[in-house]
Amino acid sequence: MVCLDSEHELKKPWIETPLIESIALSKAAGWGIGNLILTSLSDPLNIGRTLHFFCSSAGNAGLAAVIAARDLGCSCTVVVPTTAEPMMIKKLYAAGASDVLRHGASWFEADTFLRETFIENEDSKSDSITRNIYVPPFDHRDIWRGAGTLVDELVKQLPPRHCNETASSCSFPADAIVCSVGGGGLLNGIVDGLERHLPLYQPTVKNVQIIAVETAGADSLAHSLSKGSWKSLSAITSKAITLGALRVAQQTFKNAHSPPPGIKVTSIVGTDADAAMGVVRLCDELRLEVELACGISVQVGLDRLREAMTDLTPDSRVVIVICGGSGVTSEMIVDYRQRLQNGWK
Repeated sequence: MVCLDSEHELKKPWIETPLIESIALSKAAGWGIGNLILTSLSDPLNIGRTLHFFCSSAGNAGLAAVIAARDLGCSCTVVVPTTAEPMMIKKLYAAGASDVLRHGASWFEADTFLRETFIENEDSKSDSITRNIYVPPFDHRDIWRGAGTLVDELVKQLPPRHCNETASSCSFPADAIVCSVGGGGLLNGIVDGLERHLPLYQPTVKNVQIIAVETAGADSLAHSLSKGSWKSLSAITSKAITLGALRVAQQTFKNAHSPPPGIKVTSIVGTDADAAMGVVRLCDELRLEVELACGISVQVGLDRLREAMTDLTPDSRVVIVICGGSGVTSEMIVDYRQRLQNGWK
């Protein structure tokens, strides 16, 4: 069964992301997958077919795929690396996954197994009433477009500034957006959204900055930028396993190396301990529980903004994208707090 809204259109399998102002964090200082699944269901080649979605993921993208597929009346299987936490596998099943398979030591190996086993041997033009659909966790234009709606929501919820006397034109409402980078789907989406919105605002010499944050050992974007070309890491050694793409999407490297007009991208790398500190601080200040992959953006957004924003002032508007809360528990946060108190650097 496919879920329709009151106007007989496919309903959107996501909710609008709230934009929360944090006074405490200011003083101290998610979508894409659903859009891909929605687009697949609207594809004329798939009309009348039963679709089964297959996603490779360290956790969060798989959970998004399962929930979106479930809400649209479809099945979804997730392939995770053997490093995936048992808690995440339980969450995937609880959300409605048809199956969760464990394969390989990294996301890359899990993804290769998925494509070779379930996708590449299928003929998409056959008359079969069933079809397997590949859902990459980050490297697909429909995912980027879906993630780009984050910018639509930001513009809607954050009032514009620096309007002229007639209010016919205003500056873009945010000066910078801080986001974590695993494979780069979120970063690509933010670029996509900014490209759509920036022409609507008055020309300005000041670029909107995207601060692309990674942890050491999962810093495939920073590695590529340092080499000047699209490169892979030899291995993932960070504890932030949901950032664990050996190589970012090629479009991510392109966006970071040569961003579109009006956009500046700055790469910053922190440690796992930095990420843990961000997790603890967000829990203390806003009572939000997130995993290391998100905590690193929080910490960089609080303590290291001047590395990217030399013109940072108390009036600067910085948006930190909070994403990735599925692979964490209160017990893990207690452990991070204790390890930090014991000198974790």
